[in-house]
Amino acid sequence: MKDLKAVFLYSPEWDAINYPQECPYDTSRAGKTRSTLLSMGLLGGKQQKEVKPIKATRAELEKFHEPAYLDAIKNAENGHLTPEAFAMGIGTPDCPVFHGMYEYISLAGGASITGARLILSGEADVVFNPSGGSHHAGPKKASGFCFVNDVVLAAMVLTESKKRVLVLDLDVHHGDGVQNAFYERNDVMTISLHESGKTLFPGTGFETEIGRGKGEGYSINIPLPVGTYDAAYEKAFKEIALPLIIKFDADVLIMEVGMDGLSGDPLAHLNLTNNVYADIIKQILHLEKPILATGGGGYNVESTVRGWALAWSVLSGEEEHDLGIGLGGVMLETTEWLGGLRDRVLITDVGIRETVDAEIQQVGNYIRDNVFPLHGLT
Repeated sequence: MKDLKAVFLYSPEWDAINYPQECPYDTSRAGKTRSTLLSMGLLGGKQQKEVKPIKATRAELEKFHEPAYLDAIKNAENGHLTPEAFAMGIGTPDCPVFHGMYEYISLAGGASITGARLILSGEADVVFNPSGGSHHAGPKKASGFCFVNDVVLAAMVLTESKKRVLVLDLDVHHGDGVQNAFYERNDVMTISLHESGKTLFPGTGFETEIGRGKGEGYSINIPLPVGTYDAAYEKAFKEIALPLIIKFDADVLIMEVGMDGLSGDPLAHLNLTNNVYADIIKQILHLEKPILATGGGGYNVESTVRGWALAWSVLSGEEEHDLGIGLGGVMLETTEWLGGLRDRVLITDVGIRETVDAEIQQVGNYIRDNVFPLHGLT
């Protein structure tokens, strides 16, 4: 595999703006990820560079979001939260009003647009926007900590340049806003591995949601049961998602690398380690396609930062460098990371494994029976 031109997107303005303290969404994760990478010598190599993203313009945001909705966000920040705005999801516990919110979402959204353009220009092979991944937002709806859907905006930039786009969403929550945006299109395939809507917000993303019209077969959902562990997750990816990814043969891949599937995340119920994310990224890199990676969820901040630092190290080809046992802990000033960025292997009870495996097998059977044939797969 060739040396990749890797771009890490970061703006110091992100560090100055945060959601209210009582909200689980923590914008400091991007800056902390960057600090971790710098401390470990994983940012600034010959083929790597850090780029300050360009803020999305109003016209760019309006390519997906309705003007009245964007006005409502701005007005709410200025102290005018109307019943209409509240009905749009603005000012709710998960999408609260806070100082600098319009600035933040314009910059986070603009970062993924910046990433898409760096790929189109050939300046980057892989781009990581840790402040992106707002996959729940709709054209006129804030939801799940998300105000502006940067994933949709980036995909639209790519499709406007006649690129076929594959969105692979590894966040523990279903990417409903992204799926809805492209549900009737066949130039964008969305594949989401997530905790089942039976047990987790937003209550969507069942295997029966496969697209409509010319988009039939281009929305793929792999809902996962509580307790899903690394081997089951990776098997679902290899046997269900990967054949479709290869067959679709996208020009560009967008990956949402939310870390809320990690064991111990306070808002979800899977039992993953960051090793599975790293291993899936490696498999995607072997396809030799440009990749725009975004952050997303992850509400145990320390685990999320470590996971994103690992994701970047794999994306940029730096993980192969042996950091040495113990070095990670010294550099990161924590005894929990003595072996570097990868998590320790977790042991899952046999009974749980059997239950998880059976549920995922059912999902796989449905997709193989109803989606694979639409793409000539058996």
